[in-house]
Amino acid sequence: MKPTLFLLAAGMGSRYGGLKQLDGLGPNGETIMDYSIYDAIQAGFGKIVWVIRKDFEEQFRTQILAKYEGQVPCELCFQALDALPEGFKVPEGRVKPWGTNHAVLMGKNVIHEPFCVINCDDFYGRDAFMQIGKYLSNLPAGAKNQYAMVGFRVCNTLSENGSVARGVCAYNEKRHLTDVVERTEIMRIDGTIKYKDEQGQWQPLEENVPVSMNMWGFTPDYFDYSEAYFKEFLSDPKNMENLKAEFFIPLMVNKLINDGTATCEVLDTTSVWFGVTYAADRDATVARIKKLVDEGVYPKKLF
Repeated sequence: MKPTLFLLAAGMGSRYGGLKQLDGLGPNGETIMDYSIYDAIQAGFGKIVWVIRKDFEEQFRTQILAKYEGQVPCELCFQALDALPEGFKVPEGRVKPWGTNHAVLMGKNVIHEPFCVINCDDFYGRDAFMQIGKYLSNLPAGAKNQYAMVGFRVCNTLSENGSVARGVCAYNEKRHLTDVVERTEIMRIDGTIKYKDEQGQWQPLEENVPVSMNMWGFTPDYFDYSEAYFKEFLSDPKNMENLKAEFFIPLMVNKLINDGTATCEVLDTTSVWFGVTYAADRDATVARIKKLVDEGVYPKKLF
């Protein structure tokens, strides 16, 4: 069974200043996600699913889905603030979505095969899709509890226009993930990559340390674990009192690997990430895509 590509497209780009998911950056107005989908198809993925907000469904169908008709099967699902388990309700005053793993949960009814989760506004690169596609395609039928993530080398994931947030990964001798620590400020300072620790001090980070770019490989059992743990998350008073608390993918993965339920293999990639974390990144991203097209890595018109 071919794996599915699951794109998280429900968030607004607050630092970028708009719906960067729909920003045309390629020579014919292609979005970053168009290149991800093209790479995924080349890597053997057989279906595309997006999770979006219901309020821009019409624009999304017109601007995005229409171009894939006849190319690959596509489906939509929707993330809403009030999409909660029975017995729970949205705390008064909360407007922020519940986070990336809540978004993943929205795909439970449409994804029944191994799947890869990605952000729709990150340019991951062909090799990254080949690595995760190969892993998911090689899983035996009915496989459970054998997950993976693409660990980008941190030196290949920086922005020239400010700090970036990355999940810094540790793994054992089997390349199984042992921990993911979210570092919200990573940047190159005087030639050295550094992150800001909990005390606000800058600490060095090795060039090739693997970091999470939210490119995960799961099997459908992950939905059931997430559903159960989301109830625990919502039952914790501090998560209900904190109107910005989020149910992140690394939170779920850390729980599953720490309690021995699942393993998560860290896949290495030579791909160089780029994207539009900041508005100032846009021109450089357009130029990099143009260079890849000029070099023949991508056709001038994808779909």
